[in-house]
Amino acid sequence: MTAAPASPDIVSIQPSGAYASEPERWFVVQTQPSREAGAAMQLRAQGFRPFLPMMRKTIRWRARLRNVVAPMFPRYLFVPIDPQRGRWRCINGTFGVVRLVSFGDRPHPTPVGLVEGMLALSDEQGLVQLERNFKPGERVKVATGPFTDVIGECERLDGHGRVRVLLNIMGGSVAVSLDRESLIAV
Repeated sequence: MTAAPASPDIVSIQPSGAYASEPERWFVVQTQPSREAGAAMQLRAQGFRPFLPMMRKTIRWRARLRNVVAPMFPRYLFVPIDPQRGRWRCINGTFGVVRLVSFGDRPHPTPVGLVEGMLALSDEQGLVQLERNFKPGERVKVATGPFTDVIGECERLDGHGRVRVLLNIMGGSVAVSLDRESLIAV
């Protein structure tokens, strides 16, 4: 695999052969709270190629809703290493890193294809694009916004990333138009 940094916080991996035959695998690094980007920068300075998957999410801040870019897995990032070379131990001493996730005394790799799949869905800023294609009649749950945790039924999709949903509120159905990103299939 060849790597070319796409931005300061991510690594772009281009497949160049059979991944399973290569000794380098992806491992999980646990970071200190809110120190993911700093830990990635420190690992990059040591010659590692960290991948910090990011996503857009809506948060409530000072009684307002704000869209922010945040780590997909708070306190975790991924690093490709070859554990046979023995260089992985210095990761545990890196500023911002709590530990390399291990079982016993050896780090445990992620399943083949997990990180590669996220890399394939990432854009140049490292945002993982989880395109949600809902079908009319499918049950959905609102994940963000004022209707959080309300269950409804997908009525129709439009071409602008919006979904018309019939929400079950106070014993009746109310039609609302929501962003695709704010819905989860139930």
